[in-house]
Amino acid sequence: MAFSELEEKNVERAVAKFLEAHRPPVEIRPKLDLAVRISGQSVQIVETRSHFQEPSTNIESPVAKATYVKKSQRWKIYWMRSDLKWHSYTPAPESRSIEEFFAIVSADENGCFFG
Repeated sequence: MAFSELEEKNVERAVAKFLEAHRPPVEIRPKLDLAVRISGQSVQIVETRSHFQEPSTNIESPVAKATYVKKSQRWKIYWMRSDLKWHSYTPAPESRSIEEFFAIVSADENGCFFG
């Protein structure tokens, strides 16, 4: 199930604010950048970088994911471990808002998201 119009606008505002604060300088973006993908009830942050052997090809590395659970009105927070599977972010497995999710990812107190 996709977001309602109001929820979608709220997510888009939060995404824009997060990207504005965390994207690298414009001159670096062709080689390294951050992007946010929205699919269904999930918001995923990915790092895009050019392939070291084929600079014209981009590689996407997942950073963090939040999935909205309508019933509880909470966002479940996940991080990608080295086994390439999503795992619940134990210090804060849920957030009350998308803004709180982005704040948790920004703080990255345990070095799970950006290392």
